Amino acid sequence: MRIVMMGTGLFAEPTFEALLAAKKDVVGLVTQPDKHVGSERGSTRQVGKGMKAIAQAAGVPVFQPDSVNTPDGVAGLTAWKPDLLVVAAYGQILSRDVLGVPAQGGVNVHASLLPKYRGAAPIHWAIWHGETETGVTIIRMSVALDAGDMLAQEAVPIGPDETSGEVEARLAVLGARLALDVVGKMEQGPVTGSKQDPARVTKAPKMTKAHGLIDWSRPATTIGCHVRAMQPWPTAFTFLHHAGPATRLIVGKTTHRPAQPGESGQPGELLTTDASRLQVVAGDGAIVEIVEVQPAGKRRMTAREFLLGHKLQRGDRLGPEATE
Repeated sequence: MRIVMMGTGLFAEPTFEALLAAKKDVVGLVTQPDKHVGSERGSTRQVGKGMKAIAQAAGVPVFQPDSVNTPDGVAGLTAWKPDLLVVAAYGQILSRDVLGVPAQGGVNVHASLLPKYRGAAPIHWAIWHGETETGVTIIRMSVALDAGDMLAQEAVPIGPDETSGEVEARLAVLGARLALDVVGKMEQGPVTGSKQDPARVTKAPKMTKAHGLIDWSRPATTIGCHVRAMQPWPTAFTFLHHAGPATRLIVGKTTHRPAQPGESGQPGELLTTDASRLQVVAGDGAIVEIVEVQPAGKRRMTAREFLLGHKLQRGDRLGPEATE
């Protein structure tokens, strides 16, 4: 079976490497054009070996079209005469023309328990919404986004302190195992899957930097989930309003606890009872403690280190940059 791998980034690498290690007939790799992701100063995107580097080391031809859905893209793919596409986090929605090139269509390695969290950021949204488990689903690809028949699925727990990056690393390995198993079965003959229940569909749209803004009117547990979901990218952030201009802070890690007697305030208000701790009132009255923070243009540091140069005063608070 002639296989073309399509994928970009850390999540796709284990699947590609598993196909190569199993001596599958991988005749080409389609990946996104080089953009030096993660090389910029201060970037928080996770990077691995690089799909292109893995392909070159294995002698696999590489195709990097701006869009694989153009006539040139389809022609480049067709030239490899693939029987199957194996897709993992490629970064483009594939057209009917692309999916029609291989004789057996394509399978996609998706990082959720479909039909929940269809879309580009399933891990982020699962953690954002406080899910305690997620998983990987291998689906037969269709024109509709993440809507194909499910060929394999396996669930794993989400740890109470795990970030999106940590969960992604685990799911990438799981996805590789499931994908290799499905490909092996397809080599033996037709494989049937199960339909997704349309009543259970939820969406996981692409994340942007704007999603990182913390809403302190939400409950403390929800804020904690938000911060974990945003790590390592696009990162959660807020603005410190005190003497002088507002200071943008990237929030890397938090904990939360019930409020003690005498600890109260409006959402976003900072407690000044302990000058060595960065503690803020959440929307439900509970207390969120910021453990790790990164001021704009500076290194990541502990809250204690940050407070050595920023003495809190009564009325200081966190919130959006603009104030009413």
